[in-house]
Amino acid sequence: MADDSNRVELSEAEWQQRLTPEQFMVLRRHGTERAGTNRLNHEHRAGTYHCAGCDAALFQSQTKYDSGSGWPSFWAPITGAVETRRDVSHGMFRTEVRCATCGGHLGHVFDDGPRPTGQRYCMNGTALKFEQKPSEGTQQ
Repeated sequence: MADDSNRVELSEAEWQQRLTPEQFMVLRRHGTERAGTNRLNHEHRAGTYHCAGCDAALFQSQTKYDSGSGWPSFWAPITGAVETRRDVSHGMFRTEVRCATCGGHLGHVFDDGPRPTGQRYCMNGTALKFEQKPSEGTQQ
């Protein structure tokens, strides 16, 4: 869990101003984007995936893989970047994944992923922002 001093807490109105309607639906209302619709599903460059709500770093590109699910999938988050909760909505037992900094809904984690963890962090691309790693020899 994130250090409480770094926690981002905003009112519903502030979240609505900060986020697009799609981001608000996913991050704050626990929605799900349609499979295969987000461009990050096909992102293959080196870099870091951040929370679209608070910009906290969540996943490194080297942990991303193609799960065939239609959503960006990772086999592990950055240590301490996410928190999980039991989700019994929609008549299923699942484990919800949230940003540890702002509590935004990211997606769910399943135990059918690749080695080394065996986990599949199935994330809504709408809840993420990608920051490409600078190329060698370029200035920031």
